[in-house]
Amino acid sequence: MDLAAKPPLLCVMGPTASGKTDLALELARRFPCDLISVDSAMVYRGMDIGTAKPGPEVLRQAPHRLIDICDPTEAYSAARFREDALREVELIRDAGRLPLLVGGTMLYFRALERGLSPLPSADPDVRRELEREAQELGWQTLHSRLAQVDPQAARRIHPNDPQRIQRALEVYRLTGMPMSEWFARLVDADRLPYRLVKLVLAPGDRDVLGARIADRFHAMLEQGFLEEVKALRERPGLGPDQPSMRSVGYRQAWAYLDGRLTRDEMIERAIIATRQYAKRQLTWLRSESGAERFDALSPTLLNKVLKWLDGISCLHQTDL
Repeated sequence: MDLAAKPPLLCVMGPTASGKTDLALELARRFPCDLISVDSAMVYRGMDIGTAKPGPEVLRQAPHRLIDICDPTEAYSAARFREDALREVELIRDAGRLPLLVGGTMLYFRALERGLSPLPSADPDVRRELEREAQELGWQTLHSRLAQVDPQAARRIHPNDPQRIQRALEVYRLTGMPMSEWFARLVDADRLPYRLVKLVLAPGDRDVLGARIADRFHAMLEQGFLEEVKALRERPGLGPDQPSMRSVGYRQAWAYLDGRLTRDEMIERAIIATRQYAKRQLTWLRSESGAERFDALSPTLLNKVLKWLDGISCLHQTDL
C-alpha cells in the first residue's frame, strides 16, 4: 500500500520534560483523538510520581491507554508494546477516532513503525554471567566489549545504560550475531499498515530543558517520590536489578534507601542521569525521518502545531 494511502497515526514525540503530555491534551481537546502512552515506565502500576504519570483528574478527562497495565515485577518489551499498541489503535479506529501516540520511549516508536526481528528470548544463565562480569569489571568495560562486537549498538547505547548493554551482549552471546544486524532484518509482514504523522518537540535551549529536569525531580521529591519507592521495595519479588527499577530516578532512589548514596548524591545522580537520558532521546530524534520539528519552548507552540496539522489535513474525518 502506498504510504499516503495508509490511515494516519498522530505521534507526539520528544525528550523528557519537553511538554509532550500538555500538548497531547490540548490536541485531544480539539480533535477526535484517543491517547496511547509510549512510555516504558508508565506501563507499571505504582510507579506514578517518578514517571511523571498523568494524575487521576487528567486521566479522567483524557484517558491514556497502555498506562498501569503490568506489575513492576514483570518485564515489558518493545515487542509486547507493539502488539498492545496495534490492538489499541484498531479499537480507536473502529470507534471512528484518531489514535494519538504520545511519549518518549523512542525504541517503542521505532518498533511500531518498522517491526521487530525475532530476537532471542532472555537467557537467565547468560544474564547472571554478564551481571557477574559487570560487578568484577564494571559496565564501562562491558560497553567496550560491545563496541568490539557491535560498534553500531555501542554508539547507540550509552556506557551508563547497563540494561541495554546487557541485552546487546546477551543477544550476541546467544546467537553470534550483533543486535544491530538483527534489527536490520525486519520482517515484511510486520511492517506497519499505517502512516506515522510525527510531531517532534525539541527544545531550542538545552540549558532550559536541563533546568526543567532538575526542577521536576525536586518537585517529585516534594510529592512523595521516596515514599513511592519505599512502597515498591516492599513488594515481594521486586529488586533493584529488574527492568522497572532500572528506570531513571528509581535506580538512584533505591540506592539511597539502601544506604549506598547520600540524599544529595541521589539527587545529583538522578538529575544527571535524566539529563543524559534526554540527550539520548534527542540524538535518536535527530535521526527520525519524516518528522516535523517544533521548539518545545516556543510561546506559540500550540498555534504552530495546529497550523501544521491543518495544512497536512491528517485529522480530517475522511482520513480516519
